[in-house]
Amino acid sequence: MIVELNISNFAIIDDLKINFTRGFNVITGETGAGKSIIVEGIGMILGGRASKELIKSGKDKATIEGLFYLENPERINILLKNYGIDIDPNNYLLISREIHSNGPSISRLNGRTVTLSMLNSITSYLVDIHGQHEHQSLLNTDNHIKFIDSFGDDYLFNLIEKINNNYKKLSEEKKKLRELSIDTIERDREIDLLKYQLEEIIEGDLSKYDEEEIIKEYTKITNIQEIAYNLGEIANILNSSDYNNVSVLDNINRAIVKTNEIQNFDNRLAEYNNILTDINFQLQDLSRDIMNYIETLELDQDRLNFLEERIDTVNNLKRKYGNTIEEIYKYKENIEKRINILTNIEREIEKSNNKISILEKELTQYCNTLTNLRKELGNKLEILITKELKDLNMNNVVFKVKYDKLDYFTANGWDKIEFLISTNKGEDLKPLSKIISGGEMSRIMLAFKSILADVDNIPCLIFDEIDSGISGRTAQIVGEKIKMISKNHQIISISHLPQIAALADTHFLIEKEFINNHTITTVRKLDNNERVDELARLLGGVDLTDTTKLHAREMLDMSQKLES
Repeated sequence: MIVELNISNFAIIDDLKINFTRGFNVITGETGAGKSIIVEGIGMILGGRASKELIKSGKDKATIEGLFYLENPERINILLKNYGIDIDPNNYLLISREIHSNGPSISRLNGRTVTLSMLNSITSYLVDIHGQHEHQSLLNTDNHIKFIDSFGDDYLFNLIEKINNNYKKLSEEKKKLRELSIDTIERDREIDLLKYQLEEIIEGDLSKYDEEEIIKEYTKITNIQEIAYNLGEIANILNSSDYNNVSVLDNINRAIVKTNEIQNFDNRLAEYNNILTDINFQLQDLSRDIMNYIETLELDQDRLNFLEERIDTVNNLKRKYGNTIEEIYKYKENIEKRINILTNIEREIEKSNNKISILEKELTQYCNTLTNLRKELGNKLEILITKELKDLNMNNVVFKVKYDKLDYFTANGWDKIEFLISTNKGEDLKPLSKIISGGEMSRIMLAFKSILADVDNIPCLIFDEIDSGISGRTAQIVGEKIKMISKNHQIISISHLPQIAALADTHFLIEKEFINNHTITTVRKLDNNERVDELARLLGGVDLTDTTKLHAREMLDMSQKLES
């Protein structure tokens, strides 16, 4: 249940705090005071799309925060643990959203920043919001099958998963069969092209050497002159034969002579002499190696021509079949597989048809079982919805679930389901979309919500003017139904009907005030006398007469007696 809601700088709300209670909470107020903004704010902390346009004018960010108490925390605590989010020992859950004018929105669970998908996976178990736009979801026949399935158990959902997996396999196999089912001329053309490509790759005779080593060798050969010149310079520096040029070895030999003269005076000096001697030998070896390397250098034009041709071959194959030799050979494997399939196409078509036949047979069995399960659930739904609607003063209603079988498989079986209804005696059954009365549509949706609330085990239901289009005795009945639901669920209802507001356990009034050239929205919890005044306003408008107040008090007293 929602314990506390804090909203700041959101739409026309400056700073607002609401402490909701168990049972039935109702929010009333003048049109435009901001009742639906509160529902929208709750929608934000539940993971709704954040719009920067909702930030109050002149502010940098809007903040919405909701504190929830988890009466049955096991399911949500598992998700929190998987996400690495701290679990409150007192079973509270704090959710916050920040909407920034310059930057993305930020979502937090118990102070930990989370993604919207993580947030939605949690909040889907907390609250169900019903607004007037949800009527459209019930009118859309594509959703009717979802309503039926929502009453199912794990066996049904596992069956749907099997159907979905088999349907994907079937679709893939049919696609493969279409690719195989080409005419002879086209097949021969493809085989000729593939054989040409295969032969070209085989003749290339590529190896790992062709990937890097060939480039290194080519680079060396094409730069032989520069290599020889620079090595000659190095050899000259190390050990020059020119009498006028003192080499590195000459200088080191002079240094060795000097250390020989003084090495007996100190062990450290002898160590210097040894080091210089070692360096002298190493440089002599290096000088000889360089000279030997220079003598091996020669421009092999035939080898250079071979390397150039090899590089051209490699680049040509890479351009056609892959960026690396590994990719080229992977392409070669695919060619060989495709040639094998095309040259044995009759056998491959037969294998594909056999797979399709097996998959369709399995799908047929699964779909038949699923249809029977859905019909059982539909029968239960017909009974439950009819009872709920009769409780909501639709005494002559007939509700039926219509089943049609598609002539093809889908990921969800082959059922097409549509809800039909007759609201008056003598009327034929017709689709829900043919219902014109807004009051009837509101009650039908309330009936569905009432049933699904128990199935989904959602602790909090929010109704945003679900009472639209009803009045009088029907409004009283709808209010009593909501009151009954509130015995097992927290209810937050936006309403304009006194019959419904009078039945609430807690009544909040939302108002707009104009202070210092600034419009702000406030919400306050009403005491008993204030509730009488607000009910009188809902009954009679702005002017509160003694008669409307008396009627309002009587309505409130009767509601309290009904509760007891």
